[in-house]
Amino acid sequence: MNSIFLTMLQKIKESAAFIANCSPVKPLAGIILGTGLGAFAGEIDMIREIPFSEIPHFPVSGVEGHNGALLLGHLKSIPLIVLQGRIHYYEGFTMEQITFPVRVMKFLGIKQLLLSNAAGGLNPAFRVGDLMVVMDHINLMPNPLIGTNDENLGPRFPDMDQAYDAELVSIALSIAKRDGIQLQQGVYVGVSGPTYETLAEYKFFRLIGGDAVGMSTVPEVIVARHMGIRCIAISVITNLGLPEHHEPHTYYKIQQAAIKAEPRMAAIFKGLLQQV
Repeated sequence: MNSIFLTMLQKIKESAAFIANCSPVKPLAGIILGTGLGAFAGEIDMIREIPFSEIPHFPVSGVEGHNGALLLGHLKSIPLIVLQGRIHYYEGFTMEQITFPVRVMKFLGIKQLLLSNAAGGLNPAFRVGDLMVVMDHINLMPNPLIGTNDENLGPRFPDMDQAYDAELVSIALSIAKRDGIQLQQGVYVGVSGPTYETLAEYKFFRLIGGDAVGMSTVPEVIVARHMGIRCIAISVITNLGLPEHHEPHTYYKIQQAAIKAEPRMAAIFKGLLQQV
């Protein structure tokens, strides 16, 4: 049947069946790796790597630094599914397409979702290279749940009171303290991009309660919570949106800052997976 006539639920089932037939791995946790953070994939005992382009109904990103591959394997015997790269709203995809991989991961069996991203720092106490565990978010993008709701996927009005799981956050903070990793805490503001923010926008985001701003993560978390998946997200502060520290932002600089911080983020993710 032509894919334009399939429901989202049918597409999810087709994608999940294709992936399940490619590998015996039955994942318990999912990971989404953001800009410059793909090296974490090297920590995994990989069983199968599948380009997004080979998976039925999967969107394919063209953004540098996002490899666009789905990985299946184990970390210390823990079965995982990893998205090495993600899809962004600013690329012209719909919210349904952006969050589609999260829904497929749920149908493959994940219970927890770990997300990483590169973000601009709004909090004056932050410095480039800091890690921030997301305590909450402010969504300034279209909500991915707008439209007809399929009760097979989740409730019409899901609660976002604890979008980021308190137990997972507590474990991450304990791991960081044990390993001597500075882990900031804060609120992530999700925006569409692709432009970096103006100074007035940075000021506004700080005034409404933001500590970091980025172009991803929030839609994925909303859909994950809609489906009952526990979430934790860690941002790498790759640039600063502060008047006193302002300098022109480039994608190259942001990538390099994320790459430099990746080993610390990986250490926290590995510790989390071993304890949950």
